[in-house]
Amino acid sequence: MLDNLPRGTITIEEIEMGMTRYVQKVVTDEDIKMFAEVSTDHNPVHMDDDYAQDTIFEGRIAHGMLTAGLVSAVIGEQLPGHGTVYMGQTLKFLAPVRPGDLVRAEVEVIGIDHGKRRVQLDCRCLVNGKKVLIGEATVLAPSGKFD
Repeated sequence: MLDNLPRGTITIEEIEMGMTRYVQKVVTDEDIKMFAEVSTDHNPVHMDDDYAQDTIFEGRIAHGMLTAGLVSAVIGEQLPGHGTVYMGQTLKFLAPVRPGDLVRAEVEVIGIDHGKRRVQLDCRCLVNGKKVLIGEATVLAPSGKFD
């Protein structure tokens, strides 16, 4: 491995089928407010308790992309980690995430193309063991070899 690769980075040479990493985070009101500011998405289903109470969700929910961002955190920080390039992502939102929910974002290696340094990852987010988001990502993993 190259000496300049960040600690915790898993190179294409080290990645194995079935490897799994995760991050857990409680989604807070402050997270939702900050995401609304950064994304400019101030949909009242995320921001207004009274409005959200009358929706199909019967209360406020976090932005779906805030939840998806936790998958990005696992990919960018752990598997493969720093130096990874996102190439694509599919997402399906299965259930809402509410303020106060503990979200567990997981990624698992389901495909490896060593020649192209591409890795396929199964992605999922869970709240209380229930899937709230599923999808697949394709990433370009860092290499420990000089080309």
